[in-house]
Amino acid sequence: MTAAWRRLRRTLRGVRWYLAELTGETEYDRFVEHRKRLHPDEPVPSRREYERIRHERLAQPGARCC
Repeated sequence: MTAAWRRLRRTLRGVRWYLAELTGETEYDRFVEHRKRLHPDEPVPSRREYERIRHERLAQPGARCC
């Protein structure tokens, strides 16, 4: 593989990572890691359950200023 192809692949991986972070796609993966590390005996919600819980929390901001 030439150096140009390696640079292109590295650039495309970076763009993919950026878009995944921007859209929140990796948020569930971080949540699962957190739950397994801090609460290993509790079940981990499915992605669908996680999104429902997250949406409910965002819909009711509580004491936020904005």
